[in-house]
Amino acid sequence: MRTKHFVHSLPAFPVYSCAFVSPHELVLGGGGGQSKTGIKNKLRLYEVKSEDAIDLRNELELAAGEDVPMSMAANVEAKHIVCGVNSSLEFLKVGSNQNCRSYDVKESKISPLVTQSTLKLDNADDDFQKITVFSPDHTLLAVAGTKDLALLRYPSLEPVALPISLPKGEIYDATFSSSTLVVATTVNLLIYSLPPLSEEKKSPALPELELVNTIDRPSLPGSDAGSSFRCARFHPSDFKILYTVINTVAPKKARKNAPKRAYICKWDTETWKVKKYRKVSDRPLTCFDVSPSGMILAFGSSDYTVGVVDASTFAPVITILKAHEFPPTTLKFNPESKLLVSGSADNTIRIVSVPEYRGESWSSWIIVIVTLLIILFAIIAQQMHNS
Repeated sequence: MRTKHFVHSLPAFPVYSCAFVSPHELVLGGGGGQSKTGIKNKLRLYEVKSEDAIDLRNELELAAGEDVPMSMAANVEAKHIVCGVNSSLEFLKVGSNQNCRSYDVKESKISPLVTQSTLKLDNADDDFQKITVFSPDHTLLAVAGTKDLALLRYPSLEPVALPISLPKGEIYDATFSSSTLVVATTVNLLIYSLPPLSEEKKSPALPELELVNTIDRPSLPGSDAGSSFRCARFHPSDFKILYTVINTVAPKKARKNAPKRAYICKWDTETWKVKKYRKVSDRPLTCFDVSPSGMILAFGSSDYTVGVVDASTFAPVITILKAHEFPPTTLKFNPESKLLVSGSADNTIRIVSVPEYRGESWSSWIIVIVTLLIILFAIIAQQMHNS
């Protein structure tokens, strides 16, 4: 499908996270990190008028020594964002890392709200809040680094359960249904039951999250040498469907440029079986998103491609080769599923205008038409044979 898309250069602003707070308001997180590059770490608010027209409305420069915002989630109704920003080394040395931060985005201004510490680091640690995810009703928030995940009440950011600490593997993603939290690690999917939330003041003793299931990686073509979960997302309106990204590992004796296949899988969450899968790249995927409409999926690949596929059939809808000079770091649909933004550390974002897409309906009509043509040709051939 042909579509309009446009790349926007943002000088001295490597982009690592993004979120829409309205159909045409986009917040970007970027900067040079804690290294002394001279590139400031900031949150920027843009008005997105169309795929080829954006206006900078506001920017909030983070304190000296703080890290770049590496993950971000938005509550569109409240026009809030929550992102992960490690504190400066000075604060890390005394054990005060206010890594989870919420902001109000109203009247074209980004304003700090609440912070919470979920990652205890020192200057020797190299971890960050790589995951920031809201529950569907925005009452809960999951935030995680490499090994530890915290479940927080929103908007207070108070803990509602004891942190999850992985004994093996690394955390790569998390996603909520109405009753469960699925944590995607390099080795498996961990399915936790969500605790009931009370309006009363929280108990001093936090409960443990109940682990109700552990799902191993499926066997996929080319995964003999190993594979890992990279992303996980529930369908926005059907929690019986879960999408995952799985990146495979090339064999040790494989040639230097051997394919490292990346798959999108569709799971039935009642049986925890893979219903459908498709290879979408010969290089690992770096980011993934499901449209709010639930009809299309978007992915960014380490070969610099940005692609969109049908959420039901996995048929390609949009493919943009060389979307960036570096692999995409972040990817997000707007609330209307009409715009898709991808960002990269190459100081660019690309905005894609997503055409109106009806999903399976058009494919179904094609199948019906082809079937009718086959029947018609069969009847004609039979009549010619009889004559």
